[in-house]
Amino acid sequence: MTKPSRRLRVLMLLDNPTDQGGAERFALGLAAQLPRDRIEPWVCATRAATPEAVEQLEAAAVPLVVLGRRRRADAHRLAGLVSLLRRERFDVIHAHMFGSNAWGAVLGRLCRLPVVIAHEHNWSFAGSPARRLVDRHVIARLATRFVTVSDAARHRMIELERIDPGKIVVLPTAYVPHRVAGAGAGDLRAELGLGPRARIVVVAASLRPEKALEVLVAAHDRLARDCADVHLVIAGEGRCRPALERQIAGLGHGSSVHLLGARHDVGALLGAADVGALSSDWEGMPLFLLECMTVGVPVTATSVGGIPELVEHDRTGLLVPPRDPAALAGAISALLEDPARSRRLAAAAATRVQDLTIEAVALRFAEFYECLVAAKRTAL
Repeated sequence: MTKPSRRLRVLMLLDNPTDQGGAERFALGLAAQLPRDRIEPWVCATRAATPEAVEQLEAAAVPLVVLGRRRRADAHRLAGLVSLLRRERFDVIHAHMFGSNAWGAVLGRLCRLPVVIAHEHNWSFAGSPARRLVDRHVIARLATRFVTVSDAARHRMIELERIDPGKIVVLPTAYVPHRVAGAGAGDLRAELGLGPRARIVVVAASLRPEKALEVLVAAHDRLARDCADVHLVIAGEGRCRPALERQIAGLGHGSSVHLLGARHDVGALLGAADVGALSSDWEGMPLFLLECMTVGVPVTATSVGGIPELVEHDRTGLLVPPRDPAALAGAISALLEDPARSRRLAAAAATRVQDLTIEAVALRFAEFYECLVAAKRTAL
């Protein structure tokens, strides 16, 4: 491929830049790590950006434009995006997640951008019929390429949404370190008043229905009946919190479940963790597992979506069926009760994710952008 004569101008488009959701964290990390000798990245938030996201982009010298939409009816604010696209003459618009994918595909084509990329990070592909229709008839038709994060997601897009296979490209999610470094394994124990023999199971995730955290809580309740001094720590916020609080209040071992809310010190939580656990009904390629695997925390997760492409059962972690609290409790127990096995799995997992750093994946995206722009110019 011929090297471009100038840096490509790339606009990342997403609804709400934040350092909490996995897709949002990846998009911000990608914008910050794209090679500046080849790419000039910008970020546009159609709604708002959290202070942490603003700080991260400022530190990376990435321009941020906030449109300020508050409701779906605020579509008029997208006029600001049209003005931005026409004024700055971007080579690529790279949209992330459904709402931004739709707006990016439509407005990117309206403004005649050379390359329009829609990026689907995580959904079941079997939910809303309206969403499937928009994916197939609007986003996939107008976008230059539809990016997804796993082969499993690609197959579901083809089979369930009937999207042209030639439009879909699989590019992985990367490990994006939290900007607040972990302060040591003792911090979480001191915060929760736990002794040195307490064993800690951690998950950091948005409290959304697809994460099925009620299954993990039920698994913990089973585990706590037989395993002394085991604690479940859940970091994150979301609309499922009230239901989780009610569930925990009705458990016999509810005092050993800790809802921490949104946290920016996930490194510190993992520094204290004995096991990382994920109970999702569906996933793309979850950032939380990448975090655990990179720092050496053994993992167990449900065998859904792209997880089996990341976690090989009994080699880099343990996999269980979804919606099976007994199986999940058994896998967590197996890791807690067999330290040698846990160390073996964690070491293999760390090797597995060595090429999934945000720096390495950003280079792959830079080449991806350059190839698409070069092909567009050749076709003219």
